[in-house]
Amino acid sequence: MKVAVLGAGAMGLRYGLLLQSAGTDVDFVEPWDKNYNKVKEQGGVFVARNGKDRHLVQVNMFKPDEYKESPDLVILFVKQMDNEKTLEASKHFLNQNTYVLTNQNGMGAVNVIAKYVPRQHIIAGTAFAASILNGPGDVNVMGGRGSGQVHLVNVTEQPDDFTNQVVEEFDKAGMNPSLSENYKGTLWQKLLLNSVVNTLCTLMDITMGEYQTFSEADELTSELVNEAYAVADADGVKMLKSADEMTKVIADENRRLKDHRPSMYQDMSHNRPTEVDYINGYIVKKAAEHGLTAPHHEMLVKLVHLSEQMKAKE
Repeated sequence: MKVAVLGAGAMGLRYGLLLQSAGTDVDFVEPWDKNYNKVKEQGGVFVARNGKDRHLVQVNMFKPDEYKESPDLVILFVKQMDNEKTLEASKHFLNQNTYVLTNQNGMGAVNVIAKYVPRQHIIAGTAFAASILNGPGDVNVMGGRGSGQVHLVNVTEQPDDFTNQVVEEFDKAGMNPSLSENYKGTLWQKLLLNSVVNTLCTLMDITMGEYQTFSEADELTSELVNEAYAVADADGVKMLKSADEMTKVIADENRRLKDHRPSMYQDMSHNRPTEVDYINGYIVKKAAEHGLTAPHHEMLVKLVHLSEQMKAKE
């Protein structure tokens, strides 16, 4: 299987490097010039695990306009707000036979991807794993070897032979994949985790573990989860877990990744736009579509944008 990872940030590198180490044929296609140039300059990507054993790994990296291969699978891992321009710049290697996989944070990617490949060739899902991009060409993979999980789902909810091959490749790479037939429920599960942990840890400048030590963490998590569940129910989503179970999942993830700062914090700290509009903002948008309100999530969106604007003035 020929795989092209489109977007060599923290998670793109995690996926691509794990697959490459397991023998999968992987190329990285990077639209971010600083990252591309740094990798070319140093002859690869510096990789550490939990901040230790930092070493250089050789990779094949191209700019979108340079890439002339015909990958079987494209793994999309740019930020949500960059999907349209990235896919447009990459359309010459996307065709009716190409599958595209997105495990990005937030919601909205599938509708953009569907402009370039058939919906039956779109694999969505979620990543319960963490990585940190220290800077261009320098990634820190969090967790022990074989840690984390990847949940995959066909947008059509009809797994095919190729998707099962993807699961096999991910399994060989130690990514602990599972394959679901509940498209919306799978994506909403990670959306809920991000809507709590990503946003609150970013606003409070704390790690996931520090949030969980807050005496009212479970209560606050439950309030946000319950508000989102009402929206999901109105949208016809069949959730994988109950609201109480989801609150526990979030607490467990906070303890498991206690030293981790989520991706939204990483964007905020580098004065990059966050994906809050695709996370909490998506819940607010869906609430409005069904005549509901989501005041807790709406307030978090406004607070993140306030913080973004204040940091831009520094």
